[in-house]
Amino acid sequence: MAVVSDKVNLSSMPAVRRRTSPAFDQGFRWASYGSALIVLSVLAGIIGTMMYGGWPAFREFGFGFITSSAWNVGKDQYGAWVAIAGTLTSALIALVIGVPISLGIAIFLTQLCPPWLRRPVSTVIELLAAVPSIIYGMWGLFVFAPLFAKYVQMPLTSIVEGMPILGTVLYARVPSGVGMMTAGIILAIMIIPFIASITRDILDQIPTVLRESAYGIGCTTWEVVRHVLLPQAGVSIIGAVMLGLGRALGETMAVTFVIGNANRLSLSLFDPSSTIASRIANEFNEASGMQMNALLALGCILFVVTFIVLALARLLIARVKTH
Repeated sequence: MAVVSDKVNLSSMPAVRRRTSPAFDQGFRWASYGSALIVLSVLAGIIGTMMYGGWPAFREFGFGFITSSAWNVGKDQYGAWVAIAGTLTSALIALVIGVPISLGIAIFLTQLCPPWLRRPVSTVIELLAAVPSIIYGMWGLFVFAPLFAKYVQMPLTSIVEGMPILGTVLYARVPSGVGMMTAGIILAIMIIPFIASITRDILDQIPTVLRESAYGIGCTTWEVVRHVLLPQAGVSIIGAVMLGLGRALGETMAVTFVIGNANRLSLSLFDPSSTIASRIANEFNEASGMQMNALLALGCILFVVTFIVLALARLLIARVKTH
């Protein structure tokens, strides 16, 4: 029987790396702290500038600046509610449309897609994320909006006209193709690449043994996705959705092209409206006095809305982790 020697051949072991000097460690630590502080300082500077510039509007109109729908430059009457409602509504439409499609793309690429097709589809999805937002806006205005008006708004308006609820929500008084729904669809197209790419990478990182074990006990593909993949990747998928939501809330140029830019609060999803970002983009260059203060106040509100959404996302992630 062979005897295993207890002796260790020290010459075959790699040389032990010398310990770095404490001064270098301390410098690296302070450099890391400095990098974090730079980000916080820039963020504090941005919010401080917007609060300072928007404070005259808050002081002049009080809480009514948030609840009022008036926006009259000639009379110096400003209210943010239409822009706030438009921002939240367009982002919600984008999530309702974009999240299921993104999850479907990620599941297809990781579970059902043939190997020869996976790389081309993944490349196309990633290329969509690199398209500038103004290109989406121009395409939406000149290509998508006319088609949407002709093949969706006009037929749907003739069908739902006179109905109690649908006749209000899906009725287009002027079927021009631009409006809240068009903006939400364009935003959905813009956030799909982000959510789909992140979700695909997350699903790829799930250990293969979990999927093989589920298939081994007779689970179908749907059962594997529903009971194995989604629970394992739930927290990360929520993070990907929140990243897409942040893109939708702050998008400017694409929405400016297709939302109609009307200071109108309507129950119809086909009517023109506006968002905080689109109103700032349209009026900032020519603004002065109280109008400039109102626009800066809108920027401050958008910052607060985004912060609240991200805080709620953190709470949701924490609840998912505890379960």
